[in-house]
Amino acid sequence: MVEITDSQKHGALFGGAFVLAGLILATVVFPFWNLIREDVFEETELLSSVDGVCYVHTIDDIPKTIKNCYLEKGSKVTVKYGEGLAWATIVEP
Repeated sequence: MVEITDSQKHGALFGGAFVLAGLILATVVFPFWNLIREDVFEETELLSSVDGVCYVHTIDDIPKTIKNCYLEKGSKVTVKYGEGLAWATIVEP
């Protein structure tokens, strides 16, 4: 049987406390679900449409880019975007 020295015991105790503190921080202070953004749906008007990329202005004051968009400028669309993100997708009716 291998004997563990006092310094190895203290190191294991410190490592265990460090892991436990990390788990507490990860679950209580900084929950994982805060990393998942909430989807926002908004009806808006296309500001421009150039080469398959459209731009819309949303209520969060962040202009959104929509790729693979071939609609005319001024078209009314419903877009879906993540809160605080700069890209969106058009929601099909």
